[in-house]
Amino acid sequence: MDALVVGAGAMGRWLGQALRDDAPRSVSVAFVDPDRSAAHEAADALGGRVVDPAGEDTNTDGEEATAAEADTFDVVCIAVPLPASGDAIAAYTPRAERAIVDVTGQMAEPLAAMREHAPDRERASFHPLFAPESEPGNVPVVVDEDGPAVAAIRDTLAARDNHVFETTAAEHDEAMETVQARTHAAILAFGLAAEPVDPAFHTTVSEPLADLVEQVTGGEPRVYADVQAAFDGAEDIAAAAEEIADADSDTFESMYRRIGEKEQSGREQNR
Repeated sequence: MDALVVGAGAMGRWLGQALRDDAPRSVSVAFVDPDRSAAHEAADALGGRVVDPAGEDTNTDGEEATAAEADTFDVVCIAVPLPASGDAIAAYTPRAERAIVDVTGQMAEPLAAMREHAPDRERASFHPLFAPESEPGNVPVVVDEDGPAVAAIRDTLAARDNHVFETTAAEHDEAMETVQARTHAAILAFGLAAEPVDPAFHTTVSEPLADLVEQVTGGEPRVYADVQAAFDGAEDIAAAAEEIADADSDTFESMYRRIGEKEQSGREQNR
């Protein structure tokens, strides 16, 4: 099987390596990226080749690829920033002979674009809920049209000890409002509001929260900005913080108990 990975950033490189190393059958990997140097670095690292956005493919040694090599791939994997997913799917679907999948982090919109541009091919949206260096982890997937290529990618991710589980686009995107948009907003809000303190003063709550601020701000700002733009939730954090700040003692106690009951109910539902 041959795969074209659209996007040579951290997630695209991770997916390319996973397919090369752990797919149930041999996979050759090519990369395309507006940043040609990033595409070449990814291809060189994996012994793959580069596809030029304009359509002139090259091997890792820079030589022009053959017409057959420049033609199509069994599967096209979209690993671009969230705002670019629709354009990337439209542009590179013609390269996909059998399947097109994405790992962009949103599901409803990419799946709709795949359905529009690839109605006769296998389609799936995977979302690794971790940075590549933190693998293994959870990987929700929506399989819109199953087949051997999609199954091979699903098996590849499971073989790397990830928990791959099926969901729906609506369920996934709603969950991301909490586990990404609201979570990141709350952590970053604490980072903005907090003042530096001597570590000796940290509590068992404040220390891990400060560590989370460090973890989040050590990432790529654009990725977090894209998440906030794609999913609702940040406004809810602002409203909740204002409600807490304005609460009198009785209201605060009532709110405190309500939060505890809500969390307990959620745990019981997920047992």
